Formats: sequence, structure tokens, C-alpha cells
Amino acid sequence: MSFIKTNNIKGDIFGGITAGIVALPLALAFGIQAFGGVDDPAAASMGAYAGLVGATMLGFFAALFGGTHSQISGPTGPMTVITATLIGGAWASSQGSFSAVLISMSLAGVFCGLFQVLFGLIKLGKYIRYIPYPVLSGFMSGIGVIIILQQLYPLIGQSASGSMIGLLAGLPAACGHISLTALLLGLGTVAIIYLFPLLTKKVPATLVALLVMTVVSLFCNMEGVPIIGEIPAGLPKPFFANSQVSLSGLPWGDILMAAIIPGLTLAGLGSIDTLLTSVVADNITKTKHNSNQELIGQGIGNALAGLFCGLPGAGATMRTVVNVKSGGRTQLSGMTHALLLLAILLGLGSLVKFVPLSVLAGILISVGIGIIDFKGFKDLFKIPRADAVVLITVFLVTVFVDLLTAVGIGMVIACVLFMKRASDLVEGGYSSKEMTHEDWIKGQPNQPATGFDKSLPWADEGGIREELLHDIYVQRLNGPIFFGTITKFQEVMHDVPDHAKIVIIRMRLVSFMDQSGLYAMETAIKDLQARGIMVLMTIIQPQPLYMLKTMNLIPEVVPEEHTFKTFEECEAYINQLDFNK
Repeated sequence: MSFIKTNNIKGDIFGGITAGIVALPLALAFGIQAFGGVDDPAAASMGAYAGLVGATMLGFFAALFGGTHSQISGPTGPMTVITATLIGGAWASSQGSFSAVLISMSLAGVFCGLFQVLFGLIKLGKYIRYIPYPVLSGFMSGIGVIIILQQLYPLIGQSASGSMIGLLAGLPAACGHISLTALLLGLGTVAIIYLFPLLTKKVPATLVALLVMTVVSLFCNMEGVPIIGEIPAGLPKPFFANSQVSLSGLPWGDILMAAIIPGLTLAGLGSIDTLLTSVVADNITKTKHNSNQELIGQGIGNALAGLFCGLPGAGATMRTVVNVKSGGRTQLSGMTHALLLLAILLGLGSLVKFVPLSVLAGILISVGIGIIDFKGFKDLFKIPRADAVVLITVFLVTVFVDLLTAVGIGMVIACVLFMKRASDLVEGGYSSKEMTHEDWIKGQPNQPATGFDKSLPWADEGGIREELLHDIYVQRLNGPIFFGTITKFQEVMHDVPDHAKIVIIRMRLVSFMDQSGLYAMETAIKDLQARGIMVLMTIIQPQPLYMLKTMNLIPEVVPEEHTFKTFEECEAYINQLDFNK
């Protein structure tokens, strides 16, 4: 492709190869985890195949069409957790049909890709940054715990599926049938992953752990340990041409409908995961990614991965960092990583089949531990209580209920709490003030201003004739008027004394007004006018002015001549009034 830069070929190829080596064990592990709920001897080999195909297809096309040049994409922990739920449900509802499982996973991946392309086309990428940290922290930590709990069973040589509550409830019984061999292989894997970097960081610890513990299991003749098994060979085929898929007699309408919601969930989560990784890549490379183009690239990659029975994925932080640290800077590095995985898929499947499942469980447990936000939990009693509530709520809902529900609940709670904070800040700035001789003295340019800051937004209230002050009342509005602040706004508007003849509504600091605020303003002004009080409005900013004119509050309720661009103009208007009429 002509738009691919070729000024860093050596760095990109080396970075891509290094990232591909790191991606290999993760692709195998995530694929097998996704098929953990399928009670079939061929599940592990099919899972490993799906993981490699997903990493290859997504990795290549997301790099080719994406907007983050150094990004490496493939199966990730969060995406795998959702896919595992989908596959487990399809297996149960179809009463053990491999065809239904593969078709459900494939269609969900295709829908995921299509939704992501749509997100990119309608430019949703920029809104990802509005997700609060406590929501992300609780969500990612919950996913980390899910991965760890799900891998405890293969770590001890057992297989299990179901909800988190079911996994926890069944763990004591499973511990009574521990395979000591599988446990030692798994714990050895975890130990190598954490200890090997102390010797050198030039070789990926996960790959070393995978190779060493697999060789140990072969040479020590550790029989009875579950292994991956034979992986399908050859180039990936579309799901409808896959030998394990039978298209006849399937309820296609139900399958399509059942794949849409998981596809949307995967698209939303994958977009968040990807763009967060894009930010990490930007910080390291000092570049700026195109978020909407990145979503389009991810969408194309996930749609094709789904079409070829591959696992859906997202931008992978660890693999991206490895790529960048190894010299990768352009799309060529991501494409190189994918081509390496394709070569492994074509030529080394016969070797991968001997990898013990407990070794992959050890790799995934280390991944789960790395996902958990320990810093967020450590600071739980130091951060604002509202943030702590959001973090804990999202964490618990993620683990015990549902990932999409957790994000939704977290966002709702975070938004409500934010609006409460914003309302408290704005309401604290609403004030009512009856004009006094002291105000008049302080506002005079030739008078001493001791204790009165002339730079304040209300420091110009001294130009009205002193004999008129008793009849003037000022309402100062400090901040937006929206549904969260109208209660306080209504309170201050009711504070106007009966002797007032003129109320000046100062709107210099009102930057925004929504429909609720507009109607509250209209009601308050009409109530004052019903009491025979003249309402004047000063310094109306563009958005509130647009709202007031669009809804005809100006001029039908407040005449144009009663609105002023400056407070001085308002004072000049008041000073020429005859209050004795």
C-alpha cells in the first residue's frame, strides 16, 4: 500500500517479529479460555486455532487500515471474557452443537467489526476519553479477577464452566481432585514469567515459560496432563466453508438475533480497549493517533477475523509496547507480527499441540494479575467516597453479573455523582443581593475600595443613583442553569422582597442553559412580573441568548429593550427611569 511508510523497515520488521513472539502464547491461551465452556475433547484445539486466526486476521488488517501506526492488535483479556460467555451460552442452548458455537462466535465477530466501522464513520472515537477512571479501574480489575478464577480449574488439571458464583462454589470440590503434575507445570509457568525478567528482558518471559514447561512435560513423560491437541492445519477458511460447521437445520433467525447484542458489546469494549492502548502508544512514540480511523481499521479486522472463525480482539497494550520498544513505528510492524503468526499457524501446528493447558492457565493468571488495578484499590480510602463507590460497584457487577451492565451502571452512577458535584459548585455561586449604600460607595470610581476587589465580576454595581437603591434587587447567577441546579435557582428567585421594583438578572457567568433551566427562568420571570416587578437581564452569553430567543422569552416575556450587553448600559437605563410614576 502506498500510504505505508518505509523509512523504518528494519525497526518495523524486528518490532513486528518480537511482538509476534509475545503474541503467540497469548493467542493460544485466550483462544482456549474462550472455548473453556465447551465440554468437548476438540474444544482446546479449536480454541487455539481461533486464537491464532483472530490474532492473524485482526493484527494484519487493523494495522493496514487503522489510525495508530505502531499498534499491535489481537485477542485480549476483556474481549475473551465476553466471547467465552457467548460461546458457553451457544454450546448450552444448542445442546452441544459445534456448528452453532462456531457460527455464533463468527457472526458476533462480524457484527462487532461492522459496529466498530460504524463507530468510526460517525466519529465516536473522541468520546472514549469521557469514561471516568473509577469505571475503567473497577471494570478492568473485575476482568482480571474473572480470568484468574476461570483459570484456577485448568491450573489444577480440571475443566469447568459457568457463572463466577458457580465457579467459586465448585472450587472446594475441584481442589479434592488436584492433578499435582498440572499444578506444578502451571506454578512453574507463573514463576518463570515473574522471575525470568530479572535475568534479561530481551526475551519475552511468556514465550520462555511456554517453551520450557512444554519441554519439561514432554521429557519428564508427564502423562494425564490435558494438552491442546491437534490444531487444524492450512489456510483459514470462512466459517461457512469450515469442515466442522454444518449449515443445515440451524435456526438462522435466532442465531443472527442472538449474535447482535454480543457483537455490540464486543464492539463497545473493543473500542475502549483499543483507544486506551492508542493513547499509550502516543505517549511513547510522541505521535497522535486518528481515533476514528483506528476504529474503522479494528472493525475491518474483527469482521474478517469473525468471518474466518477467529477470536475478536482489540489493541493490545503489552504487545504494542513491546513492538515500540523493539523499534516498530509504522503499520508494517503490525502486519509483520500477523504474518509471523500465520506462518506459525501453517507450519508449527503439530508442535503447538503438545502445550499443556495448565501452562496456558499459568500465562493467563499472570495476565489477570497484570490487569488488576492494585494502585486504585490501594488508594481506595484516600480518593473521594463517590469515586470509591463507583469503583467497587463496577468491580462487583463485572465479576458477578455482566460486563456491559457493569460499565452501564458505572457510567450512570458516575454521571449522577458528577452532576451532583457540578450542581453543588454552581448553586454555591447563585446569590441574591439588595442594593445598599455600601454597594454604591464601593462601586464608585472615586471612592476608596478597601475590602472590595475591583476585578470581581460584580464590582461594577455602583453606577445607580443612590436614591434608587432601595428599589433595586440584583440576582447574580454564577454558572450554568440546568436540571441539576434549578432547585437552587428557584430558591434565590423567590428571595426577592416585596418592595423591589426592579430585578436585575446578571448572567455574565451563565455559559449554558438547558430546557429545564429555560423553563425555570421563564416561570421565575413571569412570577416577578405578576408581582409588578420589572425584570432586566444583562450580559447574556451566546448559548443562553440563543435559547432565550429561540423559545421567544426574548422578546415576548422580556422585551429587547430590557436586555443589555453591559451592566453600565443597564445602570444608564435605570437612572433615566421615573420611579414616582
